Amino acid sequence: MSDKVLVTGATGFIAQHCIVQLLDAGYRVRGTARTAGRTPEVGSVLRPHLSYDARERLGDDFEVVAADLTSDENWGGAVDGCRFVLHVASPLPSAPPKNAQDLIIPARDGAVRVLRAANEGGVERVVMTSSMAAVCYGRARDRVFTEDDWSDVDGPDIGAYEQSKTIAERTAWEFMASLGAPNAMDLVTINPGLVLGPLLCGQWGTSAELVKKILERAIPAIPDARFPMVDVRDVAAAHVAAMVSPEASGQRFICCIESHAIREVALILKEEFGPRGFKVPTRRLARPVLRIVALWDQQARLLMADVGRPADLDSSKIRRVLGIEFRGLREMTVSMADSMIRYGVVKAKKSHPAVF
Repeated sequence: MSDKVLVTGATGFIAQHCIVQLLDAGYRVRGTARTAGRTPEVGSVLRPHLSYDARERLGDDFEVVAADLTSDENWGGAVDGCRFVLHVASPLPSAPPKNAQDLIIPARDGAVRVLRAANEGGVERVVMTSSMAAVCYGRARDRVFTEDDWSDVDGPDIGAYEQSKTIAERTAWEFMASLGAPNAMDLVTINPGLVLGPLLCGQWGTSAELVKKILERAIPAIPDARFPMVDVRDVAAAHVAAMVSPEASGQRFICCIESHAIREVALILKEEFGPRGFKVPTRRLARPVLRIVALWDQQARLLMADVGRPADLDSSKIRRVLGIEFRGLREMTVSMADSMIRYGVVKAKKSHPAVF
């Protein structure tokens, strides 16, 4: 009998790519969602992207159960019989919340709920999706960041999302330390940057919103911001590798290529999709203009901390320990845009609104 893996947040972008790779590798997978009865829906999304063998096993080797990060209920049953847990679920806002605690509390408490249930259920290892948001925010970007660095939750210009990811990951490590040694279960965290790459269906999240806005020309110009970026398929591969690698035990892993400007993404989109009728903006949006737009546009406000402040980082550890070879910016950008067109998320338009 193959090992069973619990993947939290099974309706999410990263989680579904993790599930595809796990099923293709022969694992049995149980996913979680906030509501019951989601197995047929999620299975129908996964099926076209699976190998023939995995499709044949899907009915027997995949299920989705109800478990909510805001409640203790059902987590014991969710982890029952699982050797590994990939804790991917976490709130990801489309705009800054009015109260930072609306993000911080479910992210922090949800991580502890999953870890506690996993430990009590005899799980061997938990791989938790953290973020570069927990590494390089709220502090000067005057050096190369590594896994030894943490965002300063009290620092300048740090947002609620960055605070929530930092606090959730720190709390997870503190929980592991509280178990004492020796402890049979261990923890690994994966810290991706801005996640691009192909959608598996016509649903998209905040990480895809940037490409969608550019393709739809929902922004008149491109903010001068840079982000460390990564393909979702590489993020999923990192989770699966971290799950079984002995050397990964107790480690954090920065998971992204070097920082790239949003304008680089726009230029790739213009070159690839301009001939297909997409009017892609490429001129720069000055920071003073963005600051004004951010007064009423919450998504513009999310970009402010990264305008003119690139983050240099060292991702050599994940390459060395987990053997991850990252896809390049063009491949992750084009594959995301192609999938958005395929699933009808975006369509070429002759006219467009000139608003952010």
